[in-house]
Amino acid sequence: MRFPDARIQVFAKSPEPGRTKTRLIPLLGEAGAAAFHARLVHERLGMLTAAGLCPVELWCSPSSSTVFFRDCGERHDISLHDQSAGDLGVRMHRALASVLDRADAAVLVGTDCPSLGPADIDEAFSELYQGADVVLGPAHDGGYYLVAMQQPTPAIFSGMPWGTSAVLAESVKRLEQLGLSYHCLSVRRDVDTPEDYRRLYNSHEAGIELSDKAPQ
Repeated sequence: MRFPDARIQVFAKSPEPGRTKTRLIPLLGEAGAAAFHARLVHERLGMLTAAGLCPVELWCSPSSSTVFFRDCGERHDISLHDQSAGDLGVRMHRALASVLDRADAAVLVGTDCPSLGPADIDEAFSELYQGADVVLGPAHDGGYYLVAMQQPTPAIFSGMPWGTSAVLAESVKRLEQLGLSYHCLSVRRDVDTPEDYRRLYNSHEAGIELSDKAPQ
């Protein structure tokens, strides 16, 4: 492995119909949106484990004991961990702090950005080892699809306006106020809305049948 003392953490929700990828339900239906999410999770885990950069961990919500997550662990030969309670910032900070107690660097990603590749992860770790305090992967919607660090940095997770277009800018502002160095990867697009889905996929390529109510 290129970074054997580091860890990649993948944050994921269990693909429950009606509770997963809810903004895609008008296009894909409840079952279709959940199936699409499950596909994204497996594709992300498969890509990261095949890259062989460092050990991969799956951080699960609501529980690693679900059938889906147990299958992920067995299929991809990775360890499973429960996300903590709290908002997204609390959960990310606690997960990163936990890993950084036993690893010298961590990259945390979600599963909503299909264009994220091994080169992005490699760049994030390389920048950390060359001195960056934090690495961020900017998302087109103003958030970020990746965060990486070697030391816990709670200031960028507390009281953040999660789910808004201000997340990345506010994170950078706080890092600059703290005098911490940061590096930004290429801007990439998450797939959260029907517009995002149509832009990056068509129904045949994605392998998901559209809902009868899907706008054409």
